Amino acid sequence: MSAFSPSRNSGAQKMNNNNVNSVVIVGGGTAGWMAAASLARYFEGRSASITLVESETIGTVGVGEATIPSIRDFNASLGIDELEFIRATGATFKLGIEFVDWRQPGEHFFHPFADFGQPVNGVAFHHYLNRLNTDNLEDYCFAIQLARRGRFAQPHSDPPTPLAAYGYAYHFDAGRYAQFLRDYAERKGVKRIEGKIAHVTQNADSGFVESLQLDSGETVEGQLFIDCSGFRGLLIEQTLGAGHEDWRRWLPCDSAVAVQAERMDEPTPYTRCTALEAGWQWRIPLQTRTGNGYVFSSDFCSAERASEALLERVPSPLSEPKHFRFIAGPRKSVWEKNCFALGLASGFLEPLESTSISLIQTGISKLLSFFPESGFNQHDRDEVNRQHWHEFERIRDFLVLHYKATQRDDTEFWRYCRNMPVPDSLVHKMALFAHRGHIVQHEPEAFEPDSWLAVYWGMGIRPDHYDPRADKVPSEVLQKELEKMRGMITQASEQAMSHKDFIARHCSEKR
Repeated sequence: MSAFSPSRNSGAQKMNNNNVNSVVIVGGGTAGWMAAASLARYFEGRSASITLVESETIGTVGVGEATIPSIRDFNASLGIDELEFIRATGATFKLGIEFVDWRQPGEHFFHPFADFGQPVNGVAFHHYLNRLNTDNLEDYCFAIQLARRGRFAQPHSDPPTPLAAYGYAYHFDAGRYAQFLRDYAERKGVKRIEGKIAHVTQNADSGFVESLQLDSGETVEGQLFIDCSGFRGLLIEQTLGAGHEDWRRWLPCDSAVAVQAERMDEPTPYTRCTALEAGWQWRIPLQTRTGNGYVFSSDFCSAERASEALLERVPSPLSEPKHFRFIAGPRKSVWEKNCFALGLASGFLEPLESTSISLIQTGISKLLSFFPESGFNQHDRDEVNRQHWHEFERIRDFLVLHYKATQRDDTEFWRYCRNMPVPDSLVHKMALFAHRGHIVQHEPEAFEPDSWLAVYWGMGIRPDHYDPRADKVPSEVLQKELEKMRGMITQASEQAMSHKDFIARHCSEKR
């Protein structure tokens, strides 16, 4: 019997009709401590037991250092002060992502956490640019103009114009964020146990997980188990066999190498993703260092070549390259019996659009929405698993778009991406935009219509036709309004403080 083979305990208590107030989290890192902090907040004022089991000898991936704006909602839900969080994690601000060399070498575009322009007479802004046959979409986004100038300003809660509305996220040290949340959770009563799990005990009748036996001999019992054990899925996969879907035919990158480097210049208020020979490089600026990595396909590049290519582009590395292997795709179910998977244990989509931490956050949201207060219900599990699958599919399509729409044919990898079949749902979306400029959303989606627009436009996809309602605005009026809009955005962005100065004045890091 393997170390993680389930045993049968016929005397164990069935867990179908009991109040659930004993939770065991397997694994720490970002996922484990986000779960612990959220559950501590959830049970605040009530009697409950929350235990987190982790081993310092088992490393965490720890490269998820870039986020999307929903992280601000998560921190706010815990009552975390933003500036305190930024100082504690060495964070910088993120207005979006710059994509370099994706359409063709030498070209770049920006995906902002903001809208482009504003609708006119109920017609989306990009239809007017398409009518005028102009490419300068990015001139009409305040967040992009701030980013291009290396500036940052927190958006006004009640902006005087819709043009001033934008979101932002963060770059931060994932290890320090986990420690920050650990301190928060332990102050609220979460118990941490150090140790490796040697054995998992299941109920003989229901198959529910009942306890964990550590290599020290200690037994940890619980009612609900949260699997944050990373790619291996100690409970959800090795014990319960939930299964995993392989999406590498659409997302061929299955490897990454990461290295930390000294901060060589002022931190940019955005992430940079640069297309390379067999994948892409991330560059994530923190206050005192820079995170770098190369996400690549092992079918088109060896690990040794990937390390060489990355180090050629990273001056002053602070660490040895760290390698990872993964399979893009979701766990077939994230809630099996009394086990709920979060983070890498629930599946993985490459960090191209910084969704790893947001998927932990939405997983926690599903857990709390369907928390088994009075026992476990199959319909609850089915709905959570349906939502999980839907969310992964929508993000998958957005990521695949970045590859499929390339015009590069300079390497075997990019030729594969250009020619590969893609999911029917993405074929449908791309066809509708290419024909009429319509951006289809299948609710709920992680990315808003203007995010799709940024990638469509940035990758050179222009609709054959525009919405005919856009013709109702006279050309001279339209030109005047566009010029006014562009002038307002330029003036406001030039008046903002530099990103570096904003951090220095308000939230320089502390250790």
